[in-house]
Amino acid sequence: MAIIHEATLTPTKLELLTQWLPGRAWFPEDSAADLQRVAACRFDDPAGAVGVEMLVVRQGDDGPLVHIPLTYRGAAMEDAEHWLVGTLEHSVLGTRYVYDGVGDPVYIETLVEAIRTGGREAEEFVETESGPKKRTPLMMVEGSGKAKAGTPVGPLVRVEDGDPAVVVTDRVRLSIRRVLTHHPADEELTLTATWDGQDRPRILATLI
Repeated sequence: MAIIHEATLTPTKLELLTQWLPGRAWFPEDSAADLQRVAACRFDDPAGAVGVEMLVVRQGDDGPLVHIPLTYRGAAMEDAEHWLVGTLEHSVLGTRYVYDGVGDPVYIETLVEAIRTGGREAEEFVETESGPKKRTPLMMVEGSGKAKAGTPVGPLVRVEDGDPAVVVTDRVRLSIRRVLTHHPADEELTLTATWDGQDRPRILATLI
């Protein structure tokens, strides 16, 4: 379950990404000045400390679909400056450190768990003055595996930034797609996403 606060973000997530994306070698556009959110959903951090969100954005109305996993932390990760998207001020939680999820162990653990076990996106509840209110995520994801939960992922060994980003732990190797295309879901262990207006599921990540 993901708890989301009614809050003001300064800058907004899209404003952060507008500045960050053009510097990524894998981003397919020269500018992100007209960046739009297409879809989004969350995973639940079992420890309750880190926000985990998967965004799909595009530049303008017809730009390529770009998948960006983000994590939100109350303090900076050690030795993770390369993965820092930026900081924002959350009117309820204070300063939040926003990271590219491919370099955050919490995202990697939740992603691998979802792929292995057939996991789905977290239920979302918005904290309001009258109590939590459930809302429908803008994106639905589903893992293709059928294993039992709780298999260790192991510590990160290295991350090969790019499209796809390749994440290696001492137990798994994971491919995370940046620009989403209509590749057939022929891999055995994947996380696929669907949202309104989409004609078929898109693969977000694969265990390789």
